[in-house]
Amino acid sequence: MKLNFNKYQGAGNDFIMINNRESVYEFDSKSVQFLCDRRFGIGADGLILLENSEQSQVDFKMKYYNADGYESTMCGNGGRCIVAFAKKLGLIKESCVFEAIDGLHEAYFEKDLVLLKMSDVGEIKQTEDFFYLNTGSPHHIVFVDDISEIDIKKKGADIRYSSAYESQNGTNVNFIQKKGNQLLIRTYERGVEDETLACGTGVTATAIASFINYENLRKPIEVKAVGGDLSVDFNMKNTQTFEDIWLKGPAEFVFKGEIEC
Repeated sequence: MKLNFNKYQGAGNDFIMINNRESVYEFDSKSVQFLCDRRFGIGADGLILLENSEQSQVDFKMKYYNADGYESTMCGNGGRCIVAFAKKLGLIKESCVFEAIDGLHEAYFEKDLVLLKMSDVGEIKQTEDFFYLNTGSPHHIVFVDDISEIDIKKKGADIRYSSAYESQNGTNVNFIQKKGNQLLIRTYERGVEDETLACGTGVTATAIASFINYENLRKPIEVKAVGGDLSVDFNMKNTQTFEDIWLKGPAEFVFKGEIEC
């Protein structure tokens, strides 16, 4: 079949966007893998379908597949990019509410940036070596002295496939270096099975863990990913509960086209 697509990226985290409001397209894992392949397909960290929601007062539904071909948990940068895509399609103007796998999300535009309200965080695991929390997707967070020295793919895979996370199909892994009031992040992303240039749920998890880990960290928390800058703001109810979490950053159209698949 011939597939019309749009390509978007948020801080280098890139996605294939499909308008599937008419429910024309169905994808198996091999089709998604082909489309996301950077040599034989379009190339992306994931594929996102924009579909109609059955819920009232909801503008659209987001269905997200990782590059490995399987439907995945929430994607923060993908969420911001689908909002930009919906605006391009004329479905929304400056704000919206959409449905994702982890529930409803609010979003709005601030000039060229998209702000996305993330799910509340209600449980955080903290040890001497790492933090673990779920921001719509699971994240293991390690603080390091020099992020440039880390072999992200090897160390990330070791943690992602460790027995500690075997029962939940692994975890995403983030390595963090504090530099002044800014955080530097590099992420190994589950489902991509490699380092990605940015991860929205990872940036969100990092901001929250860092707020607990470091004193005098000012909000909104600025996080510098390999592919660009993002920021996170929130309200802390207590050290285990964070609410009104907003992820802010770019969501940019790259190109559109048609492919046979």
